[in-house]
Amino acid sequence: MNIFETLLNGLSMGSTYAMIALGYTMVYGIAKMLNFAHGDVIMVGGYMIFLTMASVGNPILGLAIAVVFCMLLGITIEKVAYKPLRGASPLAVLITAIGVSYLLQSTAQMIFGSAPKMVIVADLGNVMLGSIKLPVYTLVTLGCSFAIMIALSLFVKYTKIGRAMIAVSEDKGAAQLMGINVNGIITITFAIGSALAAFAGFFMLLKSPSLTNTLGAMPGIKAFTAAVIGGIGSIPGAMLGGILMGVVEAISLTIPAIAPYTDAIEFSILIIILLVRPSGILGKKRREKV
Repeated sequence: MNIFETLLNGLSMGSTYAMIALGYTMVYGIAKMLNFAHGDVIMVGGYMIFLTMASVGNPILGLAIAVVFCMLLGITIEKVAYKPLRGASPLAVLITAIGVSYLLQSTAQMIFGSAPKMVIVADLGNVMLGSIKLPVYTLVTLGCSFAIMIALSLFVKYTKIGRAMIAVSEDKGAAQLMGINVNGIITITFAIGSALAAFAGFFMLLKSPSLTNTLGAMPGIKAFTAAVIGGIGSIPGAMLGGILMGVVEAISLTIPAIAPYTDAIEFSILIIILLVRPSGILGKKRREKV
């Protein structure tokens, strides 16, 4: 594999991490909570795609159903698990998020079992770019991911709901005084983040057809790492962090001497960046009000 293929695979992988990281960073930026169950929403979306493919065989319909189901799941999680904890200590929210994560994993295992399910979303084949053979799913993932992230950025920047999200992230109290429905904005944020998780699950199955109840566990952790590296709460930061993680992972996996230590290298980058810039690459230092 040459350097061009490696970088393209890294960008494809990184764009998937970035989509997941956007869910983390949006929820944290607006609700100021870390939703560690976010990675498991990816897994739920994967199983919805599996069920649709098994009954209908249409991957696009499977993606649509997964997006809708994950949005409803995200809204339910926010209403049932997180909304009652508004104003609670961060530790209480963190423990609840971990509990929701294990609940989703255990429920999926009880329903579908622990054996991996094979989900052949689509066989897109390969395309030749000169003398280079590239999997089409890499190009599809890369193109779709960037289109989704650009659309989300434009949505947040130019729509009324997006501007309300920015206002809530800056100051919930002031936003409420200005007539913004803070609870509604937080609910919309969870719905958007969960929809992005469903897309990420689709692209992950497009690359690797094996589906288990822990599908989203490690990608979720890596995406959270990407969000922190880029600056949690920053949408461009989440994108940058995801791309950085994907490229580092792709390059590391092509070097036999360091391939077994790829995860350690990625998390080491997090430590180094936090030592140099605690707020992340594009993160802003926030002044605490007293």
